[in-house]
Order: sequence, then C-alpha cells, then structure tokens
Amino acid sequence: MNYMSVIVPIIFLLNTVLAIMIIFLERRNVSSIWMWVLVLTLLPLAGFFLYIIFGRNLSKSKLFRWDEKSYHLLKRLVASQLTSFREGRLEAEDKAIIKYKDFIIMNLTNNASLLTQNNKLDVYIDGEEKFQSLLTDIDQAKKHIHILYYIIRDDDLGNKLADALAKKADEGVEVRLLYDDLGSRSLSKAFVQKIKASGGEVEAFFPSKIPFINLTINFRNHRKLVVIDGKIGYIGGFNVGDEYLGLNEKFGYWRDTHLRIMGEAVNNIQTRFIQDWNQAARKELLIKDFRLPFHHPYGQCGIQIVSSGPDSQLEQIKKAYIKMILSAKNYVYIQSPYFIPDESLLDALKIACFSGLDVRIMIPNKPDHPFVYWATFSNIGELLKLGAKIYIYENGFLHCKTIISDDAIASIGTANIDVRSFRLNFEVNAFLYSEKEVKKLSEIFQHDMDHSRELTLEQYEQRSIKIRFKESVSRLLSPIL
Repeated sequence: MNYMSVIVPIIFLLNTVLAIMIIFLERRNVSSIWMWVLVLTLLPLAGFFLYIIFGRNLSKSKLFRWDEKSYHLLKRLVASQLTSFREGRLEAEDKAIIKYKDFIIMNLTNNASLLTQNNKLDVYIDGEEKFQSLLTDIDQAKKHIHILYYIIRDDDLGNKLADALAKKADEGVEVRLLYDDLGSRSLSKAFVQKIKASGGEVEAFFPSKIPFINLTINFRNHRKLVVIDGKIGYIGGFNVGDEYLGLNEKFGYWRDTHLRIMGEAVNNIQTRFIQDWNQAARKELLIKDFRLPFHHPYGQCGIQIVSSGPDSQLEQIKKAYIKMILSAKNYVYIQSPYFIPDESLLDALKIACFSGLDVRIMIPNKPDHPFVYWATFSNIGELLKLGAKIYIYENGFLHCKTIISDDAIASIGTANIDVRSFRLNFEVNAFLYSEKEVKKLSEIFQHDMDHSRELTLEQYEQRSIKIRFKESVSRLLSPIL
C-alpha cells in the first residue's frame, strides 16, 4: 500500500481547512492571516503543527471568571463613573484627571478600568530597594499574601522569597503564589514544596498538560503583581531573581521601574490577581471577599489599572499608549527594552514628531534577545529622521516599560512596545494621573539620560552593512518576535 497517496491528500485537506478557518472564521489582522497562509502553503506538515502550537486564537475564550456580585458591582461602578464624567460631576483631586477626562473614559469603556484617587505611591528603580521593601511588607502581613510573577528564579533571591512565604504560611497567613509555567520553568519541586509544606498554595499559569509539549506556549502571563492584606499593592517590571539585583555579569546593573501602591487602586490590582488565580487554581476565590473600603486618606494620585491579553482583540494597553501619545502637547518620554511598535503606534509617534513635540526614546545598550534588539534599531532609525531623540542606556540593562507625558500622565507596568505584549501576552499597567507624581518620573528619566549616550542620525546612518542586514532580517521577523 502506498501510504503517501493517503497522507498527502490528508495533509492538503487539513491545510485547506486551517486556511479557511484563519481567513473566514478568526478575526485576525491581515498581516497575521497572510503569514499563516504562507506558512501552511510552504510548510504543509510542519505548518500544521506550528499552527496548533503558535497560531491558535484565544480571543473567544472565556478564561477569567467573575462571581456574580462582584461583576454587577463593577458594572455599577463603571456606569457611575462614566455618568459623573459626562455630566461634569466627578470631584477631581488632581487637575490631571480633568485634563485627561477623555483618556480615562476610554479605559473605562474599553477595559472597565475604574479610576481611583485615594492613592499613595512609592517608586522603585533599583532591585535591592524594591525587594527589601517587598520582603519587609511580607514579614508584616497579617491576613493574606497574593503574588504573581512571570519569572521566579530558583536562586538566592527566589529562595529568600520562598522562605518568607513559608514563614508567613506557618503563622497562619493565607499565602498564594502564581507563576507563569514557561517564564518560571526552572523552578524546582523543592522550591514549590517548601511553600506548600507550610500551608501555602502554589499554582502555575497555563502549565503543560502533555510532557515536553505546551499548546499554550505562545500565550504567557507576563504580569508582575503583589497584594498584601488588600492594603498594599506592587506592580511594575521587576521579576524575581538575582539578575534583577544586578548580579548577572552579562547584564550588570538592572534598571527597572516598579510601584508600591497604598490606597483604593489596590482593590483593582487584587481583582486582577484573583481572576488570574482562578484561571489556574481548582479552588476559586470570590473577588467580593477581598475588596476593602479605604476611608483613610492615603494620597491624591489618580490611577487606572489596565489589563490586556490574547483573550481579547481590543488591545487595551496598546490603545492607551496610542491615545497617550496623541494627547501629548509638549513631550513624550518612552523607556522600553524592546521597541517594535506596530504600524498604528509607530504612526502615532510620527505624528507627535511632525507636530513638534519633544519625543525621547530610551533603549538598552545590550540585547537579551538579538533579533528583538536589531528590530528595535530598525524602528528607531525611522523616528530619528523625523526629529525624535534616541538615548542608549549605558549603566547596565534597561528593562522598564515607562511612558511619561507633559508632567501629568504616565504609564508603568509590564507591557513592552511590541506585538507580543500587545497581542499574545497577558499584561497589566498602571496609568497615573498626577502632576506631582509624574513630575518625579520625568526627573528620573532625565537622570537616566545622564547615564546614556544620545544616538544621532549621523551616527545611525554610518552603521555597517552587517548591521543593516541584521536590522532588515529582524524587521521582517518583527511580527512574530
């Protein structure tokens, strides 16, 4: 029997069915459709398996569940805030909130991101300070500790965290640790068991259900969140590992940005954690059981917590980035380890340059992913020609994901400026409305400029043919990086 005469038609049929599904049934962007049709055409058998692993669309999946009371409460609060804004009845603690009324309404409508104003911020740009603060807060926890990180290393810092969590679990504090299965793939069973043996709970996000094969490998939880007793929240770019303390010789000093928040915004960070936890855990938590009233005055910083992920096609954080850039009147400062904007975000930056705004973009001086690094250089070259200022951070590795504008609005979180963060990863950012706090962030950016060298257009155009070739190849691959 000629097996090939049977196998070839089956492969052709599968490819045809997949191509029809991609084109007519799945709501993808056009470039993604053409890419997968090309892969299926040129690599018939391999293309099928590549699609099963990397090409699935989660936008119709209901991954995150709400308890009924919390869901209806959220809907009422969102409707109430929208009405207050539209009727001019919202009492704003900071002028930036009124200035960015339309921006806040967009996040309310697009992401049900409630605005909170009774918040106090601490900004950490150094790993030692951030983790010292975190471990101190953990040590003082009384009721519960909720932790989510994309990467947790089984090293000195990781084990300090595990020991601290085990200690609190022994004391009767509810401890829940959620990590991404791919990002934290080096975690040992002993690490996890240390926490579980003390009564803590540990779960992995999108774990592999088949040995050595993970069908959700392309969709990772890139969020970094901590909630302690419902009163203190952490959000930002630091993962857990010795490298984030600057102890990795390859990267040297690790420059990142993380927020410690006290106040009403912690309820919204808590909600995000519980939804992610419920997706991974067998025993669900009720959001309503963890919401706290905040009567004590903490501060006046306006905050919206905005999430995005492949379970939605709305690309909420990307749209917020674009809106923020187009709303700027004076300047836009951007720090990102990866700068691979899609056409819409790149156009927004070009419009800002054409409009005479002070556009400054800061990137690392060394790659942690070579193709991503050269794709970044390809994109900044376009903006250099339009008058943007580009800074190469020289004091170690720049990992923060920060956008600052006009001393009034800023974004700090986990979303890089690339397609993976916009469409494939689960991300979360804090959008800040505060002239006082954003001014501090602007000063931090300017301080980072003292540790950077400016890349001029003349220098960029003198790059070698080898580098130009790397940029061209990386730019071609950028939609899948």
